[in-house]
Amino acid sequence: MKIICIGRNYVDHAKELNNPVPKKPLVFMKPASALLINNKPLYYPEFTKSLHYEAEIVLKIAKNGKHIEDKFAPKYVTEIAIGIDFTARDLQSQLKEKGHPWEIAKGFDGSAALSPFIPIERVDRNAVEFKLTKNGETVQLGNTKDLIFSFEHIITYTSTFFKLNIGDLIYTGTPAGVGEVQVGDVLEGFIKQNGSFDDGAPLLYCQIK
Repeated sequence: MKIICIGRNYVDHAKELNNPVPKKPLVFMKPASALLINNKPLYYPEFTKSLHYEAEIVLKIAKNGKHIEDKFAPKYVTEIAIGIDFTARDLQSQLKEKGHPWEIAKGFDGSAALSPFIPIERVDRNAVEFKLTKNGETVQLGNTKDLIFSFEHIITYTSTFFKLNIGDLIYTGTPAGVGEVQVGDVLEGFIKQNGSFDDGAPLLYCQIK
């Protein structure tokens, strides 16, 4: 199982971190040990003093495929979830300044929080609304209609380099509003289904310990 992540896929998020808007998908990977499921807590890593949340819609690959064409890409996703790409921002900044890869700032254990999956038929796949709250206050509100690179384009692009296998996960990018978390904070993620955000119940729950 691969965890493929797309960076800077919303214009406003790229701008809030003073990053250039990419012309091609910015791809990085997380190891399987990064996965954080079943509402388990995230223990604040000892190697950072600036842990950030980044909420995003996650695709689960439903078919094996390589060099997938755009017109066939929708068939490869039948379920979606909301996830959090946790980032050690201070460590990432240090690595970027040196021109080094920044996997250790993105791929550490527990850095890929993930909710249960829902059928994609419950949402408008071209305009999935989602939000993240911190301690009950909304901190991120996104809609995938604002993606720079669509679900289909991401699948087509990444399958050029990696064979996509059943069960692979693709984190599709985060909107503006990323920020720090502290020990004791509670993060909750929601996807709008049938006109409401999860009927008031979060799909994703994560406490920082």
